[in-house]
Amino acid sequence: MQDSVVQASNFSEFDSDGISIRYLDVGEGDPILLIHGFASNIDANWVATSWVTTLTEAGRRVIALDNRGHGQSEKLYEPERYGAPAMAEDAVRLMDHLGIERADVMGYSMGARIAAFLTFAHPDRVRSLVFGGLGSTMVRGMIGAGPLAHALEAPSIDDVTNATARSFRRFAESTKSDLKALAACMRGPREKVQPEALGEISVPTLVVVGSEDVIGGSPAELAALIPNSQYLELKGRDHMKAVGDQEFKRAVLDFLRERR
Repeated sequence: MQDSVVQASNFSEFDSDGISIRYLDVGEGDPILLIHGFASNIDANWVATSWVTTLTEAGRRVIALDNRGHGQSEKLYEPERYGAPAMAEDAVRLMDHLGIERADVMGYSMGARIAAFLTFAHPDRVRSLVFGGLGSTMVRGMIGAGPLAHALEAPSIDDVTNATARSFRRFAESTKSDLKALAACMRGPREKVQPEALGEISVPTLVVVGSEDVIGGSPAELAALIPNSQYLELKGRDHMKAVGDQEFKRAVLDFLRERR
């Protein structure tokens, strides 16, 4: 952790239908729920990038969780126990655990998919949405799960030749992730996000993706499918560098103020 706002006492664990989930709860004010991306965790996605400081200093209560199989949450090795809808239920149970009826929700990359399924299943629990690091790929899909799972299962990163898969393996190693659990997650259910479902989202939505993000796809194309939405393309930013971008943070703070 590199954020002085966050203390060890701000972290805890709860039982999500038999799965131990680590979470962060810090700050006061309107709650915002943060859902990290694949192979990441609370610390890498939100603390080290100063998102927690940014949001708490803006008067927000920040809630975040390590997704199942990630960070310090319980590791599962059966692919069928993953999938965005199941992981979205972990997030909703965390809200229940903390007595939060409704929150703004921000997800990055895989976390954006989870946030979408959370909204589809529980629209009354979501006040507004921020989809970061995921644009048109949310609907179109990206590189198949097979190459990514193989990259995570390979004896060494030197055995991985696919550039995208190699970048995920490198990132997973940098976050000290359980590669076997991540491979199971990648081999889990791959539920499609239907354009029709996105068209039924009624809450204010912001889509933010870097202009050089070959993983996330076009933010404009995703925003075009969602009523009451807006988008921002971060110039010169790729999938990894967009996460902590200052323009991204300013846009989110402006968006949250306006949606009030």
